[in-house]
Amino acid sequence: MGLDFTAIDFETANGFRGSPCAVGLSKVRGGVVVEEASWLMRPPANHDAFDHHNVRIHGIRPEQVAGLPRFGELFPEIGAFIGDDVLAAHNAAFDLGVIRSGLEVSGLAGPAYDYVCTVMLSRRCYSLVSNSLPYAAAEAGVPLLNHHDAAEDARACAGILIDIAARNGAASIAELYLSLGLAVSRQPAFDSRRDPLSKATRSALEALAAGQGPLAPARPFRPGWPEEGENPEPNAGAEPDHPLFGQTVVFTGELAIPRPEAKLRSAELGARPESRVTGRTTVLVVGDGFVAADLRSGRLTGKARRVLELHERGQRIEVVSEGEFLQMVGGHVAAAS
Repeated sequence: MGLDFTAIDFETANGFRGSPCAVGLSKVRGGVVVEEASWLMRPPANHDAFDHHNVRIHGIRPEQVAGLPRFGELFPEIGAFIGDDVLAAHNAAFDLGVIRSGLEVSGLAGPAYDYVCTVMLSRRCYSLVSNSLPYAAAEAGVPLLNHHDAAEDARACAGILIDIAARNGAASIAELYLSLGLAVSRQPAFDSRRDPLSKATRSALEALAAGQGPLAPARPFRPGWPEEGENPEPNAGAEPDHPLFGQTVVFTGELAIPRPEAKLRSAELGARPESRVTGRTTVLVVGDGFVAADLRSGRLTGKARRVLELHERGQRIEVVSEGEFLQMVGGHVAAAS
């Protein structure tokens, strides 16, 4: 077998994973992108409110998808494009979660998918201050001019996987994972009429039943140091293929969710939250609207500067924005005031 797979990227309307409004796909055969597809779509009914934060990131507005087929109506075409391929995504837990939750709230069954995560591979094979898609794409030599355009992001993800395979002398995904001592992940098939709903979908449906919208309430600004709270122990039973599993995470800056909640969410996924940057730190989550470009501009907190110093000394440590963190843990971002 050659290096064959399909890269996928979703954009969502709000903080619920089951609210896809765009998807991009890049099909790779023999290490070359041979076909691409992308769709705008309406998210599933009752989950189609657009969050200001999401619109600010990807630029898709509700009027652009008004009248278009909903995700459930489009999925037969999306699924046909994927076929039996291994899926690749940058933070694959999110994109596979979009498929699962989107189908669940649409009342549809879903097939099983083998998948690989280029965030995890970037961490393993590159040495970057941030493994955000723009940084990993630049390391792979892949152009990424319009980040958060689903088609471009899927193409960049494909290029990252192609580059990592080439650097490791691997002619297939199976060969690459064998050489790295990893196992390809698998999302099992499910039938929404018979199987338990995913945690993300249950939470969204509970919020809907309680009359709550897709947005978390905006938190008022409070001067002074944010409350750190306790540092809960990591959940040893969490999924080991999640990008936060086994990481030591520190938070800095003003977050859209309380810092103790952020720590609890990370611990549930197998991370160890701590309150200051040390030699153990592997991930720093930065609030206050941080984006990857801030690493170049110098718009950083004291903790982030400390991370850069440690990275220069050879410590494997990564800076991520709160938006990326929330995508990893499945959470809402506060509405803009």
